[in-house]
Amino acid sequence: MDQPKVPDGYMRNAQGHLVPLDLVKPVDQERDRLVRELVAIAKDLNARLVASKTKIFGDVAAFAELSAEQYGVKRGGAKGNITLHTYDGAFKLQIATAENVTFDERLQAAKALVDECITEWSQGSRPEIMVLVQQAFQTDKEGNVNVGRILALRRLEITDERWQNAMKAIGESVQVIGTKQYVRFYERVGDSDRYAPISLDMVAV
Repeated sequence: MDQPKVPDGYMRNAQGHLVPLDLVKPVDQERDRLVRELVAIAKDLNARLVASKTKIFGDVAAFAELSAEQYGVKRGGAKGNITLHTYDGAFKLQIATAENVTFDERLQAAKALVDECITEWSQGSRPEIMVLVQQAFQTDKEGNVNVGRILALRRLEITDERWQNAMKAIGESVQVIGTKQYVRFYERVGDSDRYAPISLDMVAV
């Protein structure tokens, strides 16, 4: 968002007031200059990342369509993972599609059934399962549950009918609310079969 123009000889403070330059400490002026200079670099990087992302996904999708057409195959939708290698195997890129999963109101019914089991088992000798279940239904600061932990409960070999009904309710409560696509680039390490990622993460570079 464009900031309103500041007249020469003034700086605008955080409250939106114009302050004469001679009333602004030199260190405050230098901090302002530095941050603006670095923000300009960040915004330029952001714009180039957006343009690069559009080109990468567009080009890979077009190539996949071209490749499929040569074999008379019609690709459907954007879902799916793609890995492409250079001819010499020195580089590869991967397009991965991840689903954004949540649960509907049936998760609460499942939790009630699980709680019944845990209450009964608390008299027995299954402390590890109790801990696992308690962790699974914990929520974060936004009140969201961990999808992976919830779904991991379904892998437990428990034959109790209430537990089985709870696991069925969990399965039926899963809702896919969107998908995200990720691209990752790799470079082969020497003559080995191992690939090292080419990081696009500012923290990692």
